[in-house]
Amino acid sequence: MKARVTVTLKTGILDPQGKAIEGALKSLGVDGVASVRQGKVFDIELAGADRDKAEAALKEAADRLLANTVIENYRVELL
Repeated sequence: MKARVTVTLKTGILDPQGKAIEGALKSLGVDGVASVRQGKVFDIELAGADRDKAEAALKEAADRLLANTVIENYRVELL
């Protein structure tokens, strides 16, 4: 089974890397960029077919390792 965990900064948390990307896009001539927020994506392959168990395990992994839940949100998707 394949899964994706997407981690993004919570609203209100400063994102200097996103600001740098925003400036770079504008300098490349990309019009209409209002703002950029960066994040992380983890594509994970899991053994087994129990979707509920897999989702619970991934949420625990995100809480404990993949995301800093003080400043980041995460989303778990089973693909």
